[in-house]
Amino acid sequence: ANIIVGNTVLYGATAGAAYFRGVGGERFAVRLSGASAVVEGTGDHGCEYMTGGTVVVLGKTGRNFAAGMSGGVAYVYDEDGQFARRVNTSMVELGAVLPSAEQTDPQHAGLSDEALLKKMVEDHHHYTGSLRAREILDNWVEQRGKFVKVMPVDYKRALSAMQKAATSAALAH
Repeated sequence: ANIIVGNTVLYGATAGAAYFRGVGGERFAVRLSGASAVVEGTGDHGCEYMTGGTVVVLGKTGRNFAAGMSGGVAYVYDEDGQFARRVNTSMVELGAVLPSAEQTDPQHAGLSDEALLKKMVEDHHHYTGSLRAREILDNWVEQRGKFVKVMPVDYKRALSAMQKAATSAALAH
């Protein structure tokens, strides 16, 4: 896969969506705070200091992925099973992308992780003609299991608290 966008692409992006049919350079989506993006690989320090938004990586990342990431969510296609070695877990935890029916806490406007991820991969294919996206979609049930969800621990805790408060408020009425 060719590197098609340079370093610090989407630095601090607050809104919108971007789809890159190829690999991003170093510090892809650094300080991203609200946009969503799909890319087919990243250099070192991807999603560094990210505070919000959603990033899908359909390929390898460089080292130190998610360093200082305090918000947002990333989904990384871990084809070779080595992603855990390249991620900085000081502030994030890694999880599976569960089938929609098994997910208990959808955060994104009621979309489960699986539904959000699949829609982003479908949109990526639609806008870029990505063969990588097509291969993943053609074998979705099997391929979904190769994605790793990267989520900041404190962000997950805050979302959970907000959801409990909203549920309590709804039950009180």
